[in-house]
Amino acid sequence: MKQKTALICGISGQDGTYLAQYLLEKEYIVCGTSRDAQMSSFRNLQQLGIKDKVKLESMSLNDFRSVLQVLNKIKPDEVYNLAGQSSVGLSFELPVETLESIATGTLNLLEAIRFTGAPIKFYNAGSSECFGDIGDQAADELTPFRPRSPYAVAKSAAFWEVANYREAYGIFACSGILFNHESPLRPQRFVTQKIVAAACNIAQGNHQQLHLGNVSIARDWGWAPEYVKAMYLMLQQDQPDDYVIATGQSYSLEEFVVKTFECLGLNWQNYVITDQSLFRPTDLAISRGNPTKAEEELGWKAQYKMPDVVKMMVEDKLNN
Repeated sequence: MKQKTALICGISGQDGTYLAQYLLEKEYIVCGTSRDAQMSSFRNLQQLGIKDKVKLESMSLNDFRSVLQVLNKIKPDEVYNLAGQSSVGLSFELPVETLESIATGTLNLLEAIRFTGAPIKFYNAGSSECFGDIGDQAADELTPFRPRSPYAVAKSAAFWEVANYREAYGIFACSGILFNHESPLRPQRFVTQKIVAAACNIAQGNHQQLHLGNVSIARDWGWAPEYVKAMYLMLQQDQPDDYVIATGQSYSLEEFVVKTFECLGLNWQNYVITDQSLFRPTDLAISRGNPTKAEEELGWKAQYKMPDVVKMMVEDKLNN
């Protein structure tokens, strides 16, 4: 059998790095893109010791010609679109960049695949943020989208672009609607990493306080290295389809904080301050996914829930 080639757009991020590692284990030729591959540090790839095993290319997702050139050069069997502005909070400050990097970037990839006519399988990173506030209901693939942030609006647009190209042109294109998934590779601006880093600093004798926004919000938190396996499995199916990827269990941010400090033998209430300036203009109270379809059709099921994720992130932070 011919060795498969995968192109990962956004390879320098958390998911891109773990996906690259997983596909290398599957003996893929792995190529990754960044806006400026010569200047990017690819710190995450270095951290996992795989930077030298990956071919890196410069590509601007907002530039159709750039996308087309890379597709023609790499000739991938599979394309994973994990690029674009990835922070919900930051999207309120950068709404135009968020929409362009996600919605326009996805459209350029789909149109380039259509233009080449090659039998490329396409994975798009969807988001649970698209569902908006659905109360205590667990969202599945048929739950309507009610996006409540510029990020969620952009991800919703990209999702429907994928569905449109799949139906109109017969392209093998699918979206993974992933709920929150964490790891030590998360950037510091993400609240989970912020909590783990602060708690570990305090445990090591640094006197500091942790400022957090609304700690009553609840999220369905999973383990990122597991979630990239679901992405791979979607592209191995006979027919393209969309899947919710989640643990099926939600925990409040306060519970995440409690668990983190407990792992270090600390009482969180001595160190955490609620900061009104960190509240978002709109925020989802509860977010929970129903991953039944993924389990039945892909054979994928989350092995790790929030308490496991906290433990692994704390251990990694202390070891490094």
